[in-house]
Amino acid sequence: MPRPGVRAAGVLRVTVALLPARRVVLQRRIRLVVAFTIAYNLVEAVVAIAAGSLASSAALVGFGLDSIVEVLSAAAIAWQFSAKDPEARERVALRAIAIAFFALAAYVTVDAGLSLAGLREPEHSPVGIVLAGVSLLVMPLVSGIERRAGRELGSATAVADSKQTLLCAYLSAAVLLGLLFNALLGWAWTDAVAALVIAGFAVKEGVEAWRGEVCAEPVRVLTGELEAYERRRDG
Repeated sequence: MPRPGVRAAGVLRVTVALLPARRVVLQRRIRLVVAFTIAYNLVEAVVAIAAGSLASSAALVGFGLDSIVEVLSAAAIAWQFSAKDPEARERVALRAIAIAFFALAAYVTVDAGLSLAGLREPEHSPVGIVLAGVSLLVMPLVSGIERRAGRELGSATAVADSKQTLLCAYLSAAVLLGLLFNALLGWAWTDAVAALVIAGFAVKEGVEAWRGEVCAEPVRVLTGELEAYERRRDG
């Protein structure tokens, strides 16, 4: 029978007595989702930046840079929690994440401004359209798998990470619309608008990181790796 739930990080966490085997399955599932998301973001970044550079698309370049910042953010959190005293590195890690997001927002805003001013004309990018379309299909599925596993496991961190993944799908939709309108209707300005949407998202993420409003648990905690390590050490 479920015990009374408690609210943590905006998620109603209901503690259920999971069987050990089921807990291991859920932890493995989240671990695979996290690994896939990181790998996908790296591939997405390379393709988006390359295609965006060829097409002079601020939206595509910004999309790719955002994927890189997301991976660097995960790396910064992992670096923080690799120390014996994670709290000692917390401020540095958060500020590094925030500065990366602010730099992304500044670059994309300037690039979009050049397009809006007519100094740069974005070309059609079939590769970018396919990439954004694939991301729009894949990311909601990945988010749903992680969200369901996180809820069953009682992990607010996993649920929060699934929401971040879903937000990436919304960015994909903005980029896809901008590229399609440019390709089909010749509305070059929509590429810049999509880029500014990414810049706004980056500013929001940067402010939250600067204030410390990010997940305070590393990936190894939500996937159970740290718990397993501590059991082996104590045993």
